Amino acid sequence: MESLQKKSDTGLDENKQWMSQLPEHLWDIPLYNISIPGSHDSMSYCLDKMSPLEPELPILLSVLDKLVPCLARATILRWAKTQVLNVTQQLNAGVRYLDLRIAHRPDDPSPALYFAHGLFTHITVKDMPTLRLMWNMGYQVILSYDDTMAQFYDFLWPSVPYWWADTTSVSTLIHYLEERKQEGRPGGFFVAGLNLTENFWYIVTHPFGSMKNMTIPKLPVMYLWVQNQNPGKSRHATNIIAEDLIGSDCFVSAVIHLNTKLTGERSSSS
Repeated sequence: MESLQKKSDTGLDENKQWMSQLPEHLWDIPLYNISIPGSHDSMSYCLDKMSPLEPELPILLSVLDKLVPCLARATILRWAKTQVLNVTQQLNAGVRYLDLRIAHRPDDPSPALYFAHGLFTHITVKDMPTLRLMWNMGYQVILSYDDTMAQFYDFLWPSVPYWWADTTSVSTLIHYLEERKQEGRPGGFFVAGLNLTENFWYIVTHPFGSMKNMTIPKLPVMYLWVQNQNPGKSRHATNIIAEDLIGSDCFVSAVIHLNTKLTGERSSSS
């Protein structure tokens, strides 16, 4: 983790301003036709090992937590932690899509909201910059909310489709994403989730495993898939591509580099 931290403070910052450095002929292309790197479960780097379990976890994990809480908590944390860089480091690395999962924490009677993925974070949503603050600082933010209530708020965009393979197999993951591409991309923003997902039985059969140990050996295959993608408005194009463990490979740079294939693109109004 220390080596990754050092890498994030040096080489990863080279993509900090990548959107402003895009060539002028891409400035009028809709953002949903641009290749954008994203992070999956962006806030999982600060999960609280002592927090209650997220209610959506399998019942068997909840039972295990009651029987051997020390073992269960350590195991759940290893699999739930999909990122090691904090949000600022992810943004400096070039990430421009954040996957934020917000929920009330059962052991906190206040109306405070936390981030969740298996466990809950130790920081609240209030500890994050507000939209008003970011707007006042000149930042541009698109906030999509995965709920029908988004239609009642002018500042919320509707849900952004996320292609999720729900598998531990990298070959199955790639096959799933290719099948979705053949069906045709959505008209607006969408995410190709280049992330693996464990289930209860996989965890049980890999008692000393972790999300990191499962993912790292398969990153080269994922990287090759990224290199073969094409952004733009074609039926089989990709838009946002999200991955776990930002900073562990050249994923962000590879996704950004795909925009060099847009030399023939023009704005939708031309």
